[in-house]
Amino acid sequence: MGRSRGGLTTKIHALVDAEGLPIMLKLTPGQAHDGRSAETMFASLGAGNVLLADRAYDADALRAELATRGAWANIKPMPNRKNVPAFSPFLYRYRNLVERFFNRLKHFRAVATRYDKRDDNFLASVQLASIRIWLRHNESVT
Repeated sequence: MGRSRGGLTTKIHALVDAEGLPIMLKLTPGQAHDGRSAETMFASLGAGNVLLADRAYDADALRAELATRGAWANIKPMPNRKNVPAFSPFLYRYRNLVERFFNRLKHFRAVATRYDKRDDNFLASVQLASIRIWLRHNESVT
């Protein structure tokens, strides 16, 4: 857990697939920069994958690492960049699947209000909520 003026905070990082279903989840302290969690989160990306991420993950080292694996990083560049990398606004529109996942995750009261005070318990409740999201997606309606 991280400490800030508002108290103890934690960020949830999620890697979702093309249907908005979670593949990998990670917790970091609230004051930690998002780019620090990128090395371990994006290790599962390989050739032919496209990473859609927000500006917090905009780093040349991350782009180069993904390029060596054969993946492409479609990350919105920071406005003060000198060398602006290739960016597709059309593909970036599909990043809303991540936001939709977080919206569905906040429907679970234990996650939205953070009942658990320990990181490992909170991560377990986030994972349990993610499993329920997977089950709802795959359940039969007939």
